[in-house]
Amino acid sequence: MTVQDATRLDAATVKAFRRDGAVALRGVFGPEWVAALRDGVARNMAEPGPYAKGYTPEGKPGGFFGDYCNWRRIPEYEDFLKNSPAPELAAELMGSRTVVLFHEHVLVKEPATEERTPWHHDLPYYCVEGRQTVSLWVPLDPVPRATCVEFVAGSHDWGRRFMPTKFKGQAYDRADPDLEPLPDIDAKRDDYRILGWDLEPGDAVAFSFLTVHGAPGNLQSGSRRRAFAARYCGDDVTFARRQGEVSPPFPEVTLAHGDPLRGEDFPVVRG
Repeated sequence: MTVQDATRLDAATVKAFRRDGAVALRGVFGPEWVAALRDGVARNMAEPGPYAKGYTPEGKPGGFFGDYCNWRRIPEYEDFLKNSPAPELAAELMGSRTVVLFHEHVLVKEPATEERTPWHHDLPYYCVEGRQTVSLWVPLDPVPRATCVEFVAGSHDWGRRFMPTKFKGQAYDRADPDLEPLPDIDAKRDDYRILGWDLEPGDAVAFSFLTVHGAPGNLQSGSRRRAFAARYCGDDVTFARRQGEVSPPFPEVTLAHGDPLRGEDFPVVRG
């Protein structure tokens, strides 16, 4: 596909993203981009990558599939990540001259899936540091509020880092004194302003790598919940060498701690 002009975001939307750490973007991707991503996800699920995971135990209903870092082998992903309105939207939200592709992440919850996505924020999982970050969570099916990913408004500005946890519940192997246990969000939901939306294909949710978020299962009886997340970094983001496990692992990257995020694995897609 050819490069398309992004829908210019109004000032209120950009302000909400920077204030709350998450905002809904309505109708920012045309049906041709949604169709292409659906084709890409079908290809991805038929031919999973090395990091693919199934989170639903054998014998349980539904199915929760996740995979990432496949954009170089799935042309629909690469085209979307580089040529859709996504890079321009990311630049506007981050207030960044440059936009660097970090990676993509696919999350599919089949009908009747009980497994939820646990509360977490992304930056401690990652090999990057910086404030100018954004994920664009793009639904490929209608998503009612009851199955939408949820966000704790303002959590990106708490100044806290929480211990990463694998989606199956195990803690990461990390010896980092700056990481603390995540509060029990569900036990005190009324203490937080929790954001979520009814979404349609063509919409997206933009959120910071520091925003605490999680998602329920998909207990709908007849509707899948396919989502494609495009993750981008801006001018101030650098490569970070962590102690212990990171996700995605990027085992071939040779950047030093503090280097600008650039290279074959992290192409500049705008600027």
